[in-house]
Amino acid sequence: METLTFKLSGETGFFKQPDVNTYQYYTYGHIHKVALLGILGGILGLDGYNQQSKSDSYPEFYAQLQHLKVAIQPLNKEGYIPKKVQVFNNSVGYASKEAGGNLIVKEQWLEKPAWQIYLLFDNSDADVLPQDLKNRFLEKRFVYLPYLGKNDHYANIEGIEVYPLEVLSPDLPVRIHSLFPKLSGSLVPPDDLFLDDTDELDFKYEERLPLTIDSYSNQYQTIPFIYTNIPVKLSATTTVHQVAKTNLIFF
Repeated sequence: METLTFKLSGETGFFKQPDVNTYQYYTYGHIHKVALLGILGGILGLDGYNQQSKSDSYPEFYAQLQHLKVAIQPLNKEGYIPKKVQVFNNSVGYASKEAGGNLIVKEQWLEKPAWQIYLLFDNSDADVLPQDLKNRFLEKRFVYLPYLGKNDHYANIEGIEVYPLEVLSPDLPVRIHSLFPKLSGSLVPPDDLFLDDTDELDFKYEERLPLTIDSYSNQYQTIPFIYTNIPVKLSATTTVHQVAKTNLIFF
């Protein structure tokens, strides 16, 4: 069992939330699994939403990659990525029925987002994840350029490495260095563990992020995710993998 890991970053990013107010479009605070699979699908040259036919339950990239396990480690401080609203004028007459033919659109962008991405490879991936994916990463041979949500936001991919993975079976609460589903366990404050570590203040970032898409409507199915430095008492069904002293939960 091994992981292919790389740093994913950009100057800006926009992962659109579907619940939108008029003329104002909001972004999720982090890249989510569906968007990440879209990037991987583009690297492989798989079709996206625009090429999906009515007979297809999913776009090709999701149909082929949905079972791939990933881990996402935020690199911005305490998991918080700054956001800024950008304003656009669309004055093309056929694009708008507004008075004067001028449509003002506002989008909330992530500023300088960065993550360490981990892809889980094991023997069972033979029918789900083409070996071509690993080869394309290692050879830096992508079919389409990666971007962060929209093609306005070019993505940087660097530091591509492959490492062996170790499975941990901790009896005590453990620090998780990646985003993880909230149901993976419960937080145990360090005071309850009699730990004396005053060098780092406790933090917790929580957000509902898409995990899957529905086969009928292709709408996002979201669950709560957490990123924290507080130790986690894992549930009985949660597996933790470690690479270079970094504890990860794949999903």
